[in-house]
Formats: sequence, structure tokens, C-alpha cells
Amino acid sequence: MQTMTEWFASASDFIWGPYLLIPLLLGTGLFLTIRLGGLQFRTLGSALYLAFVVRRESGGDGQISHFQALMTALAATVGTGNIVGVATAIAAGGPGALFWMWMTGLVGMASKYCEALLAVKYRVTDSSGRVSGGPMYYLSRGIRWRPLGRVLGGAFALFTALAAFGIGNMVQSNSMADAVQVSFGVPKWMTGTVIAIALGLVIVGGVRAIGRVTSVLVPAMILLYLLACGWVLVVAAEQIPAAIATIFTDAFTGTSVAGGFLGAGVAQAIRFGVARGIFSNESGLGSAGIAAAAAQTREPARQALVSMTQTFIDTIVVCSFTGLAIVASGVWQTGVDGAPLTQAAFDSALPGGLGSEVIALCLTLFAFSTILGWSYYGSQSVSYLLGRRAVLPYRLLFIAAAFGGSLYSLQFVWLFSDVMNGLMALPNLVGLVLLSGVAVRETRDYRERQRASSYPSAGVLETVGDAVDRK
Repeated sequence: MQTMTEWFASASDFIWGPYLLIPLLLGTGLFLTIRLGGLQFRTLGSALYLAFVVRRESGGDGQISHFQALMTALAATVGTGNIVGVATAIAAGGPGALFWMWMTGLVGMASKYCEALLAVKYRVTDSSGRVSGGPMYYLSRGIRWRPLGRVLGGAFALFTALAAFGIGNMVQSNSMADAVQVSFGVPKWMTGTVIAIALGLVIVGGVRAIGRVTSVLVPAMILLYLLACGWVLVVAAEQIPAAIATIFTDAFTGTSVAGGFLGAGVAQAIRFGVARGIFSNESGLGSAGIAAAAAQTREPARQALVSMTQTFIDTIVVCSFTGLAIVASGVWQTGVDGAPLTQAAFDSALPGGLGSEVIALCLTLFAFSTILGWSYYGSQSVSYLLGRRAVLPYRLLFIAAAFGGSLYSLQFVWLFSDVMNGLMALPNLVGLVLLSGVAVRETRDYRERQRASSYPSAGVLETVGDAVDRK
């Protein structure tokens, strides 16, 4: 077992190191940003309007609303990365790492847009009206050389089904059990039992049940977390301008030794900022396209705009609140890392140890929502590979894994999950590049159809369409 652990550790370091997946993910986002004429910057307001005001579109295939699809995808991405990942990035790369997280999120919005657009365009509907889609479908159906597309689609589905057990399940239940035991003294087996029962009650209803639960849980947990972060920022209000200045200057100059902080160069700020940003928002991994495909819509580009806001909310909003709280409160120089660093920022403003309890509660909610989102991703991947009959056994194994994950140390599972996540991203990135022309045409066609309509996004997309036409 030790040899296998070491092998996966080496594989994880290589895949997620500075020479393979990180530049590929970032480069693909930049490539798509250019091809789409900076669509994410021009249409953000319209996209947020579609997501939070319109919320639902009548007609078209699909099982859940725009908003529920967005919340399902957010459930899987707004998680421990927003609490632990941001703190780790700042601890290792300095405050400048937050700037590079922002850059990763901004270009990642283009990747997320294309993933959702392609997922809706190439989705399939079975005889019972059930809709399925995601990278495995747009890879196998969209790439002209079908043998390559089928291989890439099958590889994505396999790695996603396996990754769901790790990063989307066992490590999340383990984090929940640890947090609840430390903060509230609840035994791990009891937390694991509650997780398994709650998970079973939700996922047995499929994507509609998951969509209903996440549409309530996700906004509530994000609001709770942002309110807590906001309180920290109110207390440290005088330090916010200096904190923002530090984030921008350190992104290009590095951080010198200060207090318990060892100092970080520009390369470290970029490396950890980009890596943790990708870990948090999952842009380029392809997972969110599976949720987007279930949305009820007639227009792939419209759902793509909604899905694009997921990266904005996750990285530009939630991660920013975490990072600003850590830097403005000054705890980033104490030498603490991970969740305890975010906890220290909360404790600096919230009285009586309340900060630790808020972090424990937020970690629990974030982790459970992640399990819900990934249960759907894994089920859809297994259905693609083995058919609908394999979904129920997979869900039962998924529930059992959630209970088991709450009890044991998971170093190997973390490493295994990192490798599977990286491997599922590789075929998806190939598909995004090869099918980028489809995304450009669909965006242009949507703009043409909307020119004469009164739909709220028409005017904005017309501007974007003009930019796309020049590419």
C-alpha cells in the first residue's frame, strides 16, 4: 500500500505540477477567451440576470431550471477549496496568490461557458424523457473523428465516476466528521451515519431532488459564509485598502519575510494561486457541464451564460471574501495554514470562539453540498458507461463510501482523487479546443436570433457577437 501511495503521490505532483495540467487549463481558458471575444466580461450582467431573476425557461428539454442547474454545479464547487484552498494558497504563495486566483477565475469563465454550451447542444433524451449530457457526450458526438471522440468520452466518464468517490465523497465526509468532532464533540460514526441517511434520502430522487435541495441549501450556506466574512472585514475595515494593495503588489514582486511568514516569490504566488483557483472553481474539468445539460432550455448559449456565473460566484466572490478576511486581519503572517488560518481570521473578529464554530458549520454545509453535486456527476458517468441499471448499485456504493470516509484517514484517497481529477480534465480540454468553433458559431447564431427579440440579454450578446465575428 505504501508503494501505491508513493506512486500516486508522484503522479499527482506531475499532473498538477507547473508543466502539465495547470498551464493547459489556464491556456485553454485564455484561448477560449480570445476566440469568444472576451464574452465573459461583456455578458456578466446579463448572465447574472438570467441566473437570479429569470431563473427558469419554459419549453425545451431538460429536468430542472436554469437556477437549479447552477445551484447543483455550485454545490459541487463551493466547498472546502473556498475555505481551505484559499488559506493554503496565501500561506504558501503570499497575498499575491489571491490575484492569480482571480485571473484563473476570469479566464475560467470562458471554459465554463463552452462546457455548458456544448453539454446542452450534444445532450441526449431517452424514451422516458430523461436528459443526459456532459463532456462524455460532446466528446463522443461532437468530434468528427468518432473513434477519437468515443475514446475521449469513455475516458472522461471513467475518471469522473472514480473521482466522485474520492474528492466528491470520502474526503468531504471525512472533513465534515473531523470538523464536527473537534468543534461539537460528536463522534465520527454518528456524523457518518447522518451523512449517509441524508445523502440517501436526497439522491434516490435523482437530479430533480438534488436540484430542489441545492437550490435552498447552496444560497443559504453561501450567504451565511459571506456574512461571517463580512463581519471580519467590517472589524478590519481600516486595513482593507492596504490589504488590496498588498495583494496586487505581491502578485508581481513576491513577499518578503514578515513575522511567522517565510516569504514567497512571484513564481510561488502564480503556482499556488492558479492551482487553488482551478481546484476551487473546476473550470476546464468538465464536471459542471453534466449539471448544465439537465437544465430546461431551448438555447445552449443561454444556459451557458448561466453556468458561467458559477465560476464568478465561486472564485471572484466567495474566494475573494476568504482571502480579504485573511489578509486584512493580518493572520496570514502567523505561520498557520489551511482551515486553521481561515479560522484564525474569523476568531480575530467574532467573540467567544464563535469563529471556530462558524467555520465548522460552513465546512459541514460546503462538504455535504459537494457530495450531492458529485453524486449526480458520478451517476451520469456510470450511466454513460454501463447503462441506467448500473446507477442504483453505484448510488448505494456512494452512500456506503460516505459513511466509511467519515471514519478513517484518507491520505491515499486524496492522492487518488487528485490523479483522477487531473485525468478527467485532459480529454475535456482536448474537446474544448477541438469544438471551440462550434461554441463560436452557436454564440453568433444565438445573437442573431435575439437581435429582433426583447429578451434582456439580446443587446449585450449583440455586442459580443460583433466581437466574435471579428475573430
